[in-house]
Amino acid sequence: MFGVAWIWMGYIERTNAIPAHGYTYTEALVGEPQFINPILLGLNDTNRDIASLVYSGLMKYNENGNVVPDLAERYEISEDGMSYTFFLRTDAEWHDGEKVTVDDVMFTFSAILNPEYGSPQRASLQEIKAEKIDNYTIRLTIPHPYAQFLERMTNGIVPKHVWENINPKNISLAEANLMPIGSGPYRFVKFAKDKYGRIVSLSLAANQRSYNGTPFIAAIDFFFYQTNEDALQAYKQKKVMGVSGIESQQKGELEKYGAHVYAMNVPKYFAVFFNQTSNKALADKNVRIALTHATDAMAITRDVFDGNATTIDSPVLPWFMGYNPDVKKYAPSIETAQALLEESGWKDRDADGIREKTIGKDKEATPLAITLITSDLPDLIYTGELLKAQWEAVGARVTFETYTIDELKQQVIKQRGYEALLFGEALSQLPDPYLFWHSSQRRDPGLNLALYNNKDADALLETMRESLSADERTASVGKFQEILAEDVPAIFLYSPHYLYAVSNDVKNIITTHINTPARRFTAIEAWYIATTRVNKEQ
Repeated sequence: MFGVAWIWMGYIERTNAIPAHGYTYTEALVGEPQFINPILLGLNDTNRDIASLVYSGLMKYNENGNVVPDLAERYEISEDGMSYTFFLRTDAEWHDGEKVTVDDVMFTFSAILNPEYGSPQRASLQEIKAEKIDNYTIRLTIPHPYAQFLERMTNGIVPKHVWENINPKNISLAEANLMPIGSGPYRFVKFAKDKYGRIVSLSLAANQRSYNGTPFIAAIDFFFYQTNEDALQAYKQKKVMGVSGIESQQKGELEKYGAHVYAMNVPKYFAVFFNQTSNKALADKNVRIALTHATDAMAITRDVFDGNATTIDSPVLPWFMGYNPDVKKYAPSIETAQALLEESGWKDRDADGIREKTIGKDKEATPLAITLITSDLPDLIYTGELLKAQWEAVGARVTFETYTIDELKQQVIKQRGYEALLFGEALSQLPDPYLFWHSSQRRDPGLNLALYNNKDADALLETMRESLSADERTASVGKFQEILAEDVPAIFLYSPHYLYAVSNDVKNIITTHINTPARRFTAIEAWYIATTRVNKEQ
């Protein structure tokens, strides 16, 4: 026995372990696939997860969140920024062996733009005009420069020969929605149903034809569960090797079961948006500044997310291009907040714990009273309760109300019927704050929840969206943050991390930035389970 052990130890010392092809990765998903089809992809994360592995776009995100070529080998942008010419790879094939050509790209965009297909992508791509130059070259034209256009090109491309003979009105019934043929790193193999007709599992195999090389992991099996708790139990019982989108409170428990929990940055942030038109106190800039000083975002991320979130001070997140770390900061300080309110005339004259101030020609003093509204999601309820306590500590009366997410959107946000709104905004990887902060977006369906109106900020937002100069966009992003910090239309709180628990047996998951849960599979070709050993270089 000792001899065998010495031989093995010597072998280990003389060799290095390197990735090898083989093994199957298994993951629990909540929900059930319905349309694994880039034309029909909506908000169903299960559809998106599988589609991200099966399909490829002209462009893709890399592990750092940057947009890089995929089916397109390269691209050229016209001087006016309104024409993009994409040169396709000539070695890309569909999973059935057919070549990927411009005809497939043309068909995909025409289908998305055809209202009969009912594509959720139509709104964001409807101004595109496509022109075939040759079998591997396509020119896309847009009516005005748009710096974030390449992000739109990460949408998956579908094979024309599979879909062209299917009536658009019947697309939701097509077999290919659940048995997809793409050009991505994994190909569809099979799915299984239970006795009630519900899909309970779906299998993929490594694409041997992949132009990026065959992935190391030979197969992926997804198992579908109805609740998050069911998915977690499947991991604990070793039925699967991974589970995504876990809560912060579950991280430590899953680590005890052999999971490595990856914390990925997502372009989403939460803030309190002030509606200054509906509350006289909030129309006072000194009140908004004082409330910002009273807010301890670090304590919120610690208590609500157990540290699994990044505290922020602007809608431009720290990892975004142009992030300005030197903008004005309002450090948490009860004393500073109280002093500022005193100096600006907000005093507790009747010793009831609530400050008030006589404003303008008002005969009666206006109380420092705020109604804070959010959704009934647990994390937001906890955040709201902490904010209520922090603001009341400086002399505000805070009424805290929660609604279901549908009630919040339809009855409150749509009408801008709030004073202070605790809510989240999801961005693109390349920052385009226009939709959330330009004055033209103050009313529904615009997303300017703070009803922010600043002409200088508007000009900078337009430059960020239209300029093709990276330097000019970066400078505009920085200046925009400075103006926003000065005006204090909102209190920026945190950007929660996306937590992905995977068995320690799975190696080389290197993605750090994602814009949707499906992007956790970015660079999956490099993941591996199997290893082999090679001699060390002398």
